[in-house]
Amino acid sequence: MAMERPDAEEAEVLEGDEGEPEVGRHRDVGRQMLETPLSELRRSPAVTVSPEATVARAAELMRKKGVGAVLVKKGKAVVGIFTERDLVNRAMAARAWTRAPVKRFMSPHPETLHLKDPVAYALNKMSVGRFRHVPLVDAAGAPAGVVSIRDIIDFIVELVPEEILNLPGRPELALHPTPDGG
Repeated sequence: MAMERPDAEEAEVLEGDEGEPEVGRHRDVGRQMLETPLSELRRSPAVTVSPEATVARAAELMRKKGVGAVLVKKGKAVVGIFTERDLVNRAMAARAWTRAPVKRFMSPHPETLHLKDPVAYALNKMSVGRFRHVPLVDAAGAPAGVVSIRDIIDFIVELVPEEILNLPGRPELALHPTPDGG
């Protein structure tokens, strides 16, 4: 005889043996990622530079604004992205890199998304393209922000905060409880 699955309201109140919520029972993470637009994520602003800006200027802006990438724009259009990885892996290996134009080391023609696109699309681009940052553009193609892998992780943590934030500091503690139940 097959057991009936509880409906969504019942699933939220189900508890495990020790009165703890069971992981994933109260929220369909995949559905939320497909339904939530990127506009609802906490994300970085669009920090921009021209292609002629120096690498030193781009790096200084990233430091001051606390972002891991700047969008390179020509006119109103995004023509590239310059990231921390570009700085470390490309620029710093070159001679006189601080005075070089950012266009020399940027990733040109980056894949972009719109604010109305679902979170799942950003995660897909990041996974398939091995990106850590995806530029966001408005309907006219002008910079509207940057979504980072950190923004995606924060979104997932918000969906299942109890299961993630209440984990023990060391994984082995969850596997070998002490005799007093700790």
